[in-house]
Amino acid sequence: MIEFREPLLLLLALFAIPLFIVMRRPVGRMKFSGFDIWPVRKKSFRAKTSFVPALLLALAFAALCVALAGPRIPGDEVREHREGIAMMLVVDKSGSMEALDMSTDEKEMNRLDAIKGVLNEFVRGNGKALKGRYDDAIGLISFGTFPDSDCPVTLDHISLMQIVNDIEIAQDNESRTAIGDALSLAGERLRETQAKSKVIILLTDGVNNTGYEAPLDAARLVRELGIKVYTIGVGTNGFALMKVPGIFGGMTKQKVPVEIDEKTLMQISDMTGGEYFRATDNESLHAIYEKIDALEKTKISETRYLHYDERYRIWVVIAMILAACGLLLRVTYYRRTPW
Repeated sequence: MIEFREPLLLLLALFAIPLFIVMRRPVGRMKFSGFDIWPVRKKSFRAKTSFVPALLLALAFAALCVALAGPRIPGDEVREHREGIAMMLVVDKSGSMEALDMSTDEKEMNRLDAIKGVLNEFVRGNGKALKGRYDDAIGLISFGTFPDSDCPVTLDHISLMQIVNDIEIAQDNESRTAIGDALSLAGERLRETQAKSKVIILLTDGVNNTGYEAPLDAARLVRELGIKVYTIGVGTNGFALMKVPGIFGGMTKQKVPVEIDEKTLMQISDMTGGEYFRATDNESLHAIYEKIDALEKTKISETRYLHYDERYRIWVVIAMILAACGLLLRVTYYRRTPW
């Protein structure tokens, strides 16, 4: 069914009537001193139809008003049912994620880069053990000192992974670790979904050292919402190689102390019915996601709205054709002589 974007503009089409009256000037007989110079005779076909140019121009104006009103046909609403779960990825981007202990023989990478690569395979599949989570609604929260809700739960995994790839290590006063605040925000975002099965995957390499919410308090909150939390401790414990500013400028590699609060991460997962995993390299990180990939599946539904099919162009074309015909007839077949 057709509708209009600006229906009030259709009222402008009413001005086509006075426009037609003004432009129509019927050709009459010339008179002089009250006596007809020419004898009375029947009106010719051209005289009878002299209103045609004015009518065409008035109709062109009306068609242009219809085009301005924005005629369009709305798309149908589509409800799509899929087998999947609602999942929120909570990714640590604090300063310690720059540690290089997740590097492989082929490529040097920090912890965040390793997480990005495995997340991409987990969500979209790698053609091997990881088949992809195509049926899951997945969202993203990244956190340092403050948690950022980067992406709501969505089935648009291409856009999601573009956002994941854009995550950068937090700098300066934003590079601390607020695990509790991030976990609370993830629980709030999942609370808004209609899925029966809800999961948080928390990836961190540190200790909660800032924020308003304690990690275990946040875990109790998400447990009350019926959300499982799978925690992953990323990186080595003790010392890790990291790039730091050199004395003479540039960057140099240096071992720095790092720490993972495994006890708290275990408590969070146990409290919510999830599981704690330890990832010390890329291979173990892949293995963890293979285990998580076996999560139960439940039905969720997605509502999609198709784009409007705009129909104003045809009315612009009609207006141009009518105007061209009206003007052409006015200066040719219906041209008036000065006598």
